[in-house]
Amino acid sequence: MTREAYVEAARARAHTLYLGETVAHRSCGIALAETFGLPSRSYQSLRKGGLTGLGTCGALQAGALVLGEILGDPDPCGAPTAQLKEGIERYRLALTAVVPGSPDASCNERTVPFADFGSRARLLSCTNLAAQAAAAVAGVLHDLGRSVVITG
Repeated sequence: MTREAYVEAARARAHTLYLGETVAHRSCGIALAETFGLPSRSYQSLRKGGLTGLGTCGALQAGALVLGEILGDPDPCGAPTAQLKEGIERYRLALTAVVPGSPDASCNERTVPFADFGSRARLLSCTNLAAQAAAAVAGVLHDLGRSVVITG
């Protein structure tokens, strides 16, 4: 699969999972985990910026965790792999190019323009963030020769 097709497949899958119109809505972190075929339970804690709104956007955090799961050392005592270090650098660079504001901005900071968190406008904004994060992860994985199957 070409890089462009792989990135688009990841972007589209995360978009579908988060938007929740053709499948049940997934939270931002879970949408990323499921896009890359990873168990989603721990990604629940990323919802709404660590459940409090005060933490970094859950979708953007999830992207780094997905990279850790795929590129990290499976030995719990092992050091971060060279691929993981490079992957995180590439991921943050990719986010900087496509995501408004700092990749470290909190969920509350990102959603302050929306008076109602349950609004369609906020949903679409967060859907876009989840899709952008998935696309950035996919680009990194493809470039590093570590593509995984995009689910769904």
